[in-house]
Amino acid sequence: MTLTLRSSTSFINLKDTKSFKTADEVVGSICYAQIKPTFSLVAKSSVQASHVLEHHSLIKVGSLAEKWEKLHPLSGPHDGSNSSKVPVFVMLPLDTVTHGGNLNKPRAMNASLMALKSAGVEGVMVDAWWGLVEKDGPLRYNWEGYAELVQMVKHHGLKIQVVMSFHQCGGNVGDSCSIPLPPWVLEEISKDPDLVYTDRSGRRNPEYISLGCDSMPVLRGRTPIQVYSDFMRSFRDRFSDDLGDVIVQEVQVGMGPCGELRYPSYPEGNGAWRFPGIGEFQCYDKYMRASLRAAAEEAGNPDWGIDGPQDSGEYNQFPEDTGFFRREEHGENILEAAEGIFQGTGAKLSGKVAGIHWHYKTRSHAAELTAGYYNTRNRDGYLPIAQMFAKHGVVLNFTCMEMRDGEQPENAGCSPEGLVQQVKMATQAAGTELAGENALERYDPAAYGQVLATSTSASGSGLSAFTYLRLNKRLFEEENWRHMVEFVRNMSEGGKNRELAESDTQGSDLYIGFVNEKNIEKTKEILLV
Repeated sequence: MTLTLRSSTSFINLKDTKSFKTADEVVGSICYAQIKPTFSLVAKSSVQASHVLEHHSLIKVGSLAEKWEKLHPLSGPHDGSNSSKVPVFVMLPLDTVTHGGNLNKPRAMNASLMALKSAGVEGVMVDAWWGLVEKDGPLRYNWEGYAELVQMVKHHGLKIQVVMSFHQCGGNVGDSCSIPLPPWVLEEISKDPDLVYTDRSGRRNPEYISLGCDSMPVLRGRTPIQVYSDFMRSFRDRFSDDLGDVIVQEVQVGMGPCGELRYPSYPEGNGAWRFPGIGEFQCYDKYMRASLRAAAEEAGNPDWGIDGPQDSGEYNQFPEDTGFFRREEHGENILEAAEGIFQGTGAKLSGKVAGIHWHYKTRSHAAELTAGYYNTRNRDGYLPIAQMFAKHGVVLNFTCMEMRDGEQPENAGCSPEGLVQQVKMATQAAGTELAGENALERYDPAAYGQVLATSTSASGSGLSAFTYLRLNKRLFEEENWRHMVEFVRNMSEGGKNRELAESDTQGSDLYIGFVNEKNIEKTKEILLV
């Protein structure tokens, strides 16, 4: 099971796991065939930017440059005879657990898990929302809905990745529901609005607590890092019997908006940003301003700390004159805490980095800078991140694996392929594993083919796992399901791209002929909406 740091009517008795039927027991009743598993500181010039960014970062660079070559070697993607196999996980719906803390649509979930198991999928991923689990008050945790899910996943012989989601759900691409931060946290924010990220115009973003107050006891006597640590510790204790078993792959630790190690520089929810704008710096809350002043004074240039960047443009402008972005040791602090909490449990840690591919071809890489990634033509911004992940034995999870350069608008300077290649090289050099996700919902062969091309590499810089976005009704439509099963099979064979037969007359262990219009319509009645 992977852990990621990110009430409906019950149709079955969730306390009685014997009532969960396996694919062998009920395949005929839900109409899919048995398939054999194949198992931050802003300165006013580029000189100032370079100096301060090297000194203050989202990650703690320190002596990593001298030590990274001593870290563990890159491990293989999967144990077993087929070392090139890339296990596939599928993201569950964002509202898998309801606001009441119950498992949502358990009967449909049970049927979906059976289908995924039969297709050869390794497991699933779910967000453990801070806003749901610790909703009732500080240190009052409700894991019951997730416990029900873990037992159901275990019953079907699957694995589960759990995301420690310390951000809100709602306002980003693909967000289909609203799950805010815990009410008691929102109360503290209402008292002190500077607890959240703020742009130059004073607009507040309640998606995630500002890293400027990471070490300050602003959440009823606890610092945000302490709150996140207590949350992860509670999860570890509640699921101690499942860590290293069902929860065996990795634990993903949320470190920012959308669970990614970045700033909320391109918010869609309030209408301020549209693709492919460069975004804006989010360093104007009082805590970030204090960090700016302290870093400027330490650098011997107190004038740099008077205000934020004056020449960085606005949300929807294209790169011209961009300043630079102040980054704290936020990622280092959270991963260090998570490493200590989950040490010896058998769970592997992972963290997510955003795939900001627009304006990647420009000299300034402005969209990456405003999000907190100090990546330019003259500086590799992802190698230090990969080295930090390697230091803590953390898998780097990267998105936009399905995207191709030719699919993007010409005027946006996009290069998702170039960005993915840079990150692959960074993780290989740092000696840490790389896992992948698709950024947008895609069901077409071209997207699957791009993931296949990225997933393996003769140089050993392929993927350790891939998580597909996302389980929903469309996935089970005839052509979409066919493409998905083919994709899982190809990933299990190390990226070999071959189509499946329409029937099993050739003795194939994967068979698609069962997917017809009549069966699909029946299946949709029970599967997730």
